[in-house]
Amino acid sequence: MSETIAVAGKGGTGKTTLCGFLIDWLCKTGKTPVLAVDADANSNLNEVLGVEADITLGQIREQVLSDNIPAGISKQDYMDCKFADALIEEDDFDMLIMGRTEGKGCYCFVNSLLQNQLNKLSGAYKYVVVDNEAGMEHISRGILPSVDYFLLVSDCSKRGVQAVGRIAALIDQMGIKPKKTKLIVNRAPDGKLDDGVIEEIKLQGLDLLGVVPGDEMVYAYDCAGKPTSKLGADTAARGAFEKFIGSLFE
Repeated sequence: MSETIAVAGKGGTGKTTLCGFLIDWLCKTGKTPVLAVDADANSNLNEVLGVEADITLGQIREQVLSDNIPAGISKQDYMDCKFADALIEEDDFDMLIMGRTEGKGCYCFVNSLLQNQLNKLSGAYKYVVVDNEAGMEHISRGILPSVDYFLLVSDCSKRGVQAVGRIAALIDQMGIKPKKTKLIVNRAPDGKLDDGVIEEIKLQGLDLLGVVPGDEMVYAYDCAGKPTSKLGADTAARGAFEKFIGSLFE
């Protein structure tokens, strides 16, 4: 049975960077096979992981709409064949990117495509790691399969903690019953939290898994176009992350 780890939080908190740390850690510790899923229409998990984004579900959908479907094959079968091309196969993990449709309009159709592909693929993997879009849409729409672990990522501000508190409340309201829902506070100065932030975490009823300090190496890798998932355990952010992430599975 596969287990799904959903990473969620508001934009700008570094959740995609931490998602990359998690995927790389799972692979290095033998918790494979892993399916990495970029469920954000503004996709960039592939850059964090150092993977070429060949094609997304959204792009395939646009292609199918403009293609002349060969005679003797149904539109659904044709789409299924095309969607098989969306799975990016790496040495240690596979990856699926939702992407977006062209032009204006909501992402309802690609959200549905993502849901269908996850239902088909997830059973082949030990862990499915889903980097969600900023906010709560994938949770509120029930797009994710059953989730075993929720990692809620906040910055070290009271507003950030309040934002993930609302996500945690929505998880309860949706009747999702993960094994664990944990908070990670990212980019904390010197890896320490202000007393007011600690009090807000308690007020929101959140379970703190760990704190990741601000790290200039993350910024340097990003500016140089290097995959931040490859930062070593000797760096401040990756080192702090590896000290606590194993306890998620205990």
